Amino acid sequence: MQQDNKSTCRRVAVIGAGISGLAAAFHIHELSPETSIKIFDPRPRAGGVLNTVIKDGLEIEEGADNFITTVPWGLDLCKRVGISDQLITTSSQYRQTFVVFRNRLHKLPEGFLMMAPTKMWPLATTGLLSPLGKIRAGLELFIPRKKDDADESMAEFGRRRLGKEVYERLIEPLVSGVYGANLEELSVLATMERFREMEKEHRSLILAMRAEMAKRRKAERDAKTAAKLGTESGPRYSMFVTLKGGFSLLINTIVDKLPQGTFHLNCRVTSLNQDQSASDRPVWRVTWQDGQDKPESERQTWTELFDGVIIAAPSYNTKELLAPLNARLGELLGGIGHTGTAIASMAFKNEQIHHPMDGMGAVVPAIEHSPILAMSFSTHKYPHRSPEGTQLIRVFAGGARDPSLAVMPDEQLTPLLVEKMRPLLKIEGQPFAVHTAHWPNTMPQYYVGHLDRVAEIEQIVNAMPGLALAGNSYRGVGVPACIHSGEQAAELIRN
Repeated sequence: MQQDNKSTCRRVAVIGAGISGLAAAFHIHELSPETSIKIFDPRPRAGGVLNTVIKDGLEIEEGADNFITTVPWGLDLCKRVGISDQLITTSSQYRQTFVVFRNRLHKLPEGFLMMAPTKMWPLATTGLLSPLGKIRAGLELFIPRKKDDADESMAEFGRRRLGKEVYERLIEPLVSGVYGANLEELSVLATMERFREMEKEHRSLILAMRAEMAKRRKAERDAKTAAKLGTESGPRYSMFVTLKGGFSLLINTIVDKLPQGTFHLNCRVTSLNQDQSASDRPVWRVTWQDGQDKPESERQTWTELFDGVIIAAPSYNTKELLAPLNARLGELLGGIGHTGTAIASMAFKNEQIHHPMDGMGAVVPAIEHSPILAMSFSTHKYPHRSPEGTQLIRVFAGGARDPSLAVMPDEQLTPLLVEKMRPLLKIEGQPFAVHTAHWPNTMPQYYVGHLDRVAEIEQIVNAMPGLALAGNSYRGVGVPACIHSGEQAAELIRN
């Protein structure tokens, strides 16, 4: 990558050491190695919700356990930091998802992709839908397209296109498994705009998916031809990948590549102010308090000037720093809601589980009234994650359905989840290992109108030279989207 040594930002503060802040800092270091970077975070380690724990022979991810490859930013960062050879794909043997219905696991109809079917026969024969529900789904072929471009909730969109049953039993659990959201409030434009574009272009989602699958089959045929001719370039990945050694490998690699003295952990930034520099370009006065792991009486307060600041923190923390500078900006940031989950990783011996578990996980509809949002069969996805003869299962609880579960004590949460899992997977006994990560207020909620809110936030921030925002509060919640937001912020403050 060509380096630009004429950056106007010689000193940059990055507030937040999650993957967004790390991606921002690393990109600045790539583009302008002479720039002095300081990263502040109140937590004792870098990585935010991404952390890998090795316990009882298990490789446990406390947060995300893989990332999607249909966008390039995750793969690209792994290549640039030199760990792409550690990427591994999901096991091809178990690429199937279950849906809980009446306290049993049912296979998701083959070809149903989040919001729409690519094949009609599996939908017509599934036991998840009643005959009337199947007929209503088929009528999607004749439902007119939306007459305007206004935003709407995911629930409204799903019911409008495919009917109440498909929404409640398929769409709602699949989307909730990703966003942990109340779909009556979740914006379709901010989360799955692609499906609205399909409706706009093809009128019917079913027709759109047929056209997309035809293109995909042609691309696969072309790829096979290229492989035979020896013209294929670069590695090919499945839709999801992870890293040997877990996400901590990515975090630790970035940390090691940044200069010594970059990280100021256990430090909380308490205020930001703009000062005028001698060159008439505003500089940022950053005040922080160290020793967040110490009694308040032992903490010290520091102030330093920076040419640029990237805030890669949740929007509610960002509000605390920016509301004193712009009341409207504070109001907009404060309007982005958050919820959270608890992720309980449980390990069982194979002989304890009497369900074939011939898939990678299961989602649970809200109409089941279960504390479980979803289950991920980690060993089936990535066999190296547990010893031979065992199964590692990650159980997600909480979200907008019941945020209290995100902070429920382990001694209450674990028995509750095990008892709800028992009939689904035909489990005998107790897990031989349990590790629970609690993540309250970490999942932003993209309410209807979110994109308009973000556009106004960006307009105000762009008028404040040397300031940029990053993170999952704005334009995407997955790991690649967070990486992309950090890298965009890095480029913005260099202009």
